[in-house]
Amino acid sequence: MENVVFDRIQKEIDAHDVVLFMKGEAAYPQCGFSSLVVQVLSQLGVTFRDINVLEDNDIREGIKEFTKWPTIPQLYVKGEFVGGCDIVREMYESGELQKLMQDKGVQIA
Repeated sequence: MENVVFDRIQKEIDAHDVVLFMKGEAAYPQCGFSSLVVQVLSQLGVTFRDINVLEDNDIREGIKEFTKWPTIPQLYVKGEFVGGCDIVREMYESGELQKLMQDKGVQIA
């Protein structure tokens, strides 16, 4: 079971430059932390794949195991786990997130 979920998670991460596992959807975040990460990505003008963990309990629990990270949202850039809300916010404020996106070849506005 776990491997099937991990495979689904890995496929999403491999298929998209920027993936956000979140509660709700980008247009309608269901938690403040997810909303904040969406705002940061939108501010950067980054195109990203949003995956609503509330629609799929296997993914919701599996993503925590996959990264050994206990909270959602979780942001991936070009296959690399970046972090959750606090890390993304701090990286954005320091300019690190913008640099990471550029280093990885992700278009930002």
